[in-house]
Amino acid sequence: MDVQYFMNLMADYGAIAIFVIVLLEYLNLPGFPAGVIMPVAGIWASRGGLNFFLTMVITVAAGLVGSILLYGLGRGGGEIFLKRYYKRFPKAQEVVEKKIDWLQRRGSVGIFVSKLIPAVRTLISIPAGVMKMNFVNYCISSALGIFLWNLVFVGAGYVFGDAVFSMFS
Repeated sequence: MDVQYFMNLMADYGAIAIFVIVLLEYLNLPGFPAGVIMPVAGIWASRGGLNFFLTMVITVAAGLVGSILLYGLGRGGGEIFLKRYYKRFPKAQEVVEKKIDWLQRRGSVGIFVSKLIPAVRTLISIPAGVMKMNFVNYCISSALGIFLWNLVFVGAGYVFGDAVFSMFS
C-alpha cells in the first residue's frame, strides 16, 4: 500500500476512511504505518478534504478507540496471553515483566511517554490493561500522547504536503 492508495481511500470515503485507517494502525495491524497514514491525512486536509482541526479530532478519536480496545484485550485476557507467551518465549518473560514494572512505577506519565515511541506506543496498551491501570487515567494520558504524536505527523503533512514523505522515508 502506497501513499496514493491511502489518498484514494480518503477521497472516496472521507472522514470515515481516516478514522478506520488510523484505528487499524493503532491496533498495530501490519500494513498501516503511521509514518504514511498521518501525513496523508494532513495532506488531504491541506487540499481541502477536511479542515485540520476536524482531521486531528478524527485521528485522536481513532487512536484512542484503538488504544482502549487493546487495553480491554490486556485487561480481559492479557494474563492468559502472557502465560502462553512466556511458555513459548521464556527469555522474554524478564523483559516483559520489567516493562510492566516500569509502567507501574511511572503510571500515567509512562503511558504518555510510551505513546510517543514508535512500536511501543500501540503495544503499551496491553500491559496497561493487564496491570489494570486506572481506566480514566489511562485514557487521559493516552489521549494526550496520541494528540502530540498525531499533531507532529498530521501537521507535517498539512504544512509540508507531499514533500513530507521525503523527510520521513
